[in-house]
Amino acid sequence: MKNSRIAGVGHYVPEKVVTNDDLAKLMDTSDEWIRERTGIRERRYYNPEKDTTANMGVKAARMALDDAGLQPSDIDFIVFATLSPDYFFPGPGVTVQEELGIDTIGALDVRNQCSGFIYALSVGDNFIKTGMYNNVLVIGSEIHSSGLDFSNEGRSVSVIFGDGAGAVVLSPSENNEKGILSTHLHSEGKFAKELCVVAPSSSGHERLTEEMMKPGGLIYPIMNGNYVFKHAVQRFPEVIGEALKHNGYSPQDVDVLIPHQANLRITKFVQDTMKLPEEKVISNIQKYGNTTAASIPIALSEAKQEGKIKENDLVCLAAFGSGFTWASALIRW
Repeated sequence: MKNSRIAGVGHYVPEKVVTNDDLAKLMDTSDEWIRERTGIRERRYYNPEKDTTANMGVKAARMALDDAGLQPSDIDFIVFATLSPDYFFPGPGVTVQEELGIDTIGALDVRNQCSGFIYALSVGDNFIKTGMYNNVLVIGSEIHSSGLDFSNEGRSVSVIFGDGAGAVVLSPSENNEKGILSTHLHSEGKFAKELCVVAPSSSGHERLTEEMMKPGGLIYPIMNGNYVFKHAVQRFPEVIGEALKHNGYSPQDVDVLIPHQANLRITKFVQDTMKLPEEKVISNIQKYGNTTAASIPIALSEAKQEGKIKENDLVCLAAFGSGFTWASALIRW
């Protein structure tokens, strides 16, 4: 079997910058409080007149295609990771197929929240490994800002999230010592309610009611912050170590670590646990907040643009989030 490689990367973030001070005008919070607990200074919010989850993904995809030297017609399959689709159904993968003007190829949507991009990457990687497809477009895109509770009831969650999109093109590697070496996926559903959005739902209650839409209602994200943090700092090093052990490497062999941008304190904890110097760990949560499925491809695209990823580097991607789910991917660039 051939390895797949990341042939091209791209990202898109909306123009609107929302600072911590901007949020402090809407709820009882402050720049100092947000920075101390999350590391976030600002985030991007979408423009309702022109941005959708799907078309932000398309913008990131076009950049990734250009980076790969490919045309949309070269893509054989689409995998789209998001928790914020344009419609309840269908998923945004089919919209990407239409907007890119690609023939009637398959489009798959992945719902694994913060781990969604690595799950999607694993799907694309295995399609290429088995020879089913040659060029797979993998997208992570999110619009959170239209679904956040900007009252005091929701402030601990709403200050964290931002909007954006990232994409990669996967193609077969000509050298089996390079490309995606392995991916590792895990879940623990008993903790599903520790980080979730309950409504709209098709079970247990009416799908949508006026009560659900009030501040603090079930349409807004619920997060047990301390609980999520406790599990994240355990699972991040664990799943990174799993990828390294599987391929015969140690933490010292890692050239670039790109963790899901959940919280700067979590990233620092992982960095310290692995004894990695700061320059090896990519962090952009300060600028964009947590963009869930989009966070890793945005950070990957920026890192490549800035020359932080070089030929033959050992690159590790890792994520933890709602579900709970966690995942890693090890790549020889």
